[in-house]
Order: sequence, then C-alpha cells, then structure tokens
Amino acid sequence: MKIDTKLTPATLKSDARRVFELGARKARAIDRTWDPAKGTPVFTVEGRYATRGWTEWTQGFQYGCMILAGDGLGDDKLIQLGKRRTIKHMLPHVTHTGVHDHGFNNLSTYGNLLRLLKEKRMQYDGWEEVAYANAIAASGAVQAARWSGTPPVKSKHTANAPGLGYIYSFNGPHSLFIDTMRTTRILGVAWQLGHSLMHEGDRCANLLKRSVLHGLTTSQYIVFHGDSGHSYDVRGRTAHEGTFNRNDGAFRARSTQQGYSPFSTWTRGLAWAMLGYAEELEFFKTIPAAGFKAATGLAKTDVVKVYERNARETCDHYIKEVSALDGVTYWDDGAPGMTQLGDWRDREADPYNDYEPVDASASAIAAQGLIRLGNYLGKTGKGKPYYQAGLTVARTLFAEPYLSTKRDHQGLLLHSIYHWPNHWDHVPKGAKVSHGESSLWGDYHLLELALLIHRMAGRGPYLTFYL
Repeated sequence: MKIDTKLTPATLKSDARRVFELGARKARAIDRTWDPAKGTPVFTVEGRYATRGWTEWTQGFQYGCMILAGDGLGDDKLIQLGKRRTIKHMLPHVTHTGVHDHGFNNLSTYGNLLRLLKEKRMQYDGWEEVAYANAIAASGAVQAARWSGTPPVKSKHTANAPGLGYIYSFNGPHSLFIDTMRTTRILGVAWQLGHSLMHEGDRCANLLKRSVLHGLTTSQYIVFHGDSGHSYDVRGRTAHEGTFNRNDGAFRARSTQQGYSPFSTWTRGLAWAMLGYAEELEFFKTIPAAGFKAATGLAKTDVVKVYERNARETCDHYIKEVSALDGVTYWDDGAPGMTQLGDWRDREADPYNDYEPVDASASAIAAQGLIRLGNYLGKTGKGKPYYQAGLTVARTLFAEPYLSTKRDHQGLLLHSIYHWPNHWDHVPKGAKVSHGESSLWGDYHLLELALLIHRMAGRGPYLTFYL
C-alpha cells in the first residue's frame, strides 16, 4: 500500500459528507421497497437488495445505516425512522440463541440509539434509555451463553490464562469464528451496564471475562504469529475458523467457509480481527487495572500485550501482504486467480478483472481498524503508519469506483463479496467475477468509517461502541 502521510480527517470531511448524503438516500430507498416478510436484505443483485438466508445477521445493519447517516447529517427524521424500525423488528435478535452475531445486529441498532441518547443528540426519554440498555444487556448475556471451554495453554499469546474458551459460531460448539472478534464487544457493554450471565445453581459468569478469554483463544488458535515452522504461518494472517474436540476441548484443525483455504487469508476475516482487537484496546484503556483484574482474574497489562500484538500483526499483514497500492484488498490472498493478476500489490486494485473479485467491504472494516489502532498507539508516534494507512483506504473508498453514486443502485459501497466459494455473489452478464454489487455490512461499515472520520475532524465526540 502506498500510504499518504499528509491526509487528515479534515481533508476527508467533504468526502464523508457525501457518503452520508448518499447513504441516507439509499437507506430510504431500501426501506420504501423492501418487504420484511421476505426476510432481511443481504446483498444487491443488479443494484437491488436481495436476501440470502443463512442467518439473519444483516437486519441491524439495515436500520443502523439509517441511524449512522442521520447522525452524520444531523437528520433527526432519519434517526427516528431507524429507531422505529429497531423497536418494531429487532427484539427477536436480542434473544436469538442460535447465532454469534449479537454485536453486529444489536450494537448497530440499540447500541447506536443508546449512544445518541448519552450524547444528548436525541430528545431524552427515560423509557428509551432503559429499553435500549436492557436490550443490549440481554443480548450480551445470550451471546455469552454460547460458550465452549478449552484447556489452558502456556503461551505468550494467551496471557497465561488458567483456562480458555470461546463464543461458538452458528456451526456449533466445536466452532470458533474469526468474525466474532467484532461481535464480542457487546459483552463488554453489557458488563458496563452491570449485567452478568446466570447459570444453574445461581452460578454467575462475568461477561467481560468471557469476552477477554474469547480474544485470547482467538489469538492462540486462529491468528497466525509467524513463530512456528509451518509454511502457512505468516505473521498476522488469520484463519476463518478453528475447530475443537468437544469431548476434551482440545484444538483440532483450522477451517473456512467463506475463504479459499484455512491457510490463506480470507480478507474480511482478517479485517474483523483488525477492528475487533483495536476496538477492545480502546475499551480496556477505560477500565482501571483493579477492576479489570476483579472481573477477569487476569492482569490487565498481560492481556493488553496480547491484544496489542494481535492488532499490530493483523494490521501489518493487511498493509504489507493483502492490500493493493490504493489500500483496497481482494477477497482472499491465496485464491488461485491471484497469480494471473501479476504484481497486484504494486497496482491499484481492479474490481473489473477477470480472475478474482475485490472485496471493498473488507477494506472498509480494515480501514477503521487501522485508524483506531493508530489513534490508540499515538497518531503522531508509533501509531502514525496505521493511522495514515486507514485514512488512505478511506479516501479510496469514499470515491468512485467504490462509492455508489447512481440513484437506481440501492447499495452504497460497490464491489462487496459475500460468499465467493459458493458463488452466491452476482456476476454481471459477460463478466467472469462478481463486481458492482453491495452488501449491507459493507454499506454500514463505510458509514461507520465516515462517521468516525467526521467526528475526528471536530464534528463531535470520538466514536466508540462502549459507554
């Protein structure tokens, strides 16, 4: 990636405004035409949102887009529309026991609404604050209940925790997904709200502890650190999934559904880890060491070292290994057609190529991770390369050919990929790979990226998921 060291949030202020304007228009267009009886919109086909049942993990992004665009524009009517849709449709997601996606669905909706109340950006109403807080607390506990324990491992990647464990994916108790590094944050907010998970015999599970142990287990098993002799062990690479023997909790193998292989980098999974670890570091900074130790049983400094290592390694891997010159990435660095693209790292990404699709949604998620890590480390010191890299990616995505400017296209961020191995993504007539389509998570994270930069340019408090 060619990093522009002169970019600032103020430089991108007008670009972010354009993202909000387009996002608002498109959010309203989807709302006018979508029939909720069909399920949840997931991605576009020829510019119109369509559904694809796997799990209903994108509904929160649909209404979250309204809230974020309304926030960026100061459009209270759009925020209120997002609020009404949240209240009407999102409650089943709060108690959904079958998914690992609570942080996606419920912080994108209830979380953003609670944040706006706390910021006094919405008219205060006592019932609303209680309702949103209760929804988040319950959602965090439900997600934490999807728990599989694993034996302790003596390793610098686990902070020497006396036991490990993870929030298991919708595949079942044997399955740890890299995606969940960004959804565990809802456990932290639920913990801030004073909630916990109660088991039989009134046994109490601390939600912050489960979130932290999940991150340590992810670090041990599905983030690669370049410290073994395995050929696939490239520093900062992530696997999509880790699988465990549930008879004894032992780790067995790495796997993937949406990536090319367990030993290449599925770039959206990498981006989830980049952003997940960076955000958690920002959160941990607000927790006193004594309170952290009391909640988790672990020294905060030990955990922070592990999380910092993971954040830096994954962000370094993005910058040096999987991004093109303009900061945009393809869907998987090991996909077979990548060899046909030649020296793709030394050129701008080409979403219209004939070999492998670009995934701009991965880049939007990654950009926020880079900015947050840079800000955490010090944007004029050790964090500057990450901070400037994130702004560089944002500048690329805030313009064509990634920003969707056509009125008849419902998507906001173009060239997004969902599940290329299954070829769920639409391929235009005459093309060989998918391009020109959008996804709700891509649209949402572009708006979230724009709002973060908008706030950093002096347009409000720094954007966080926590209270």
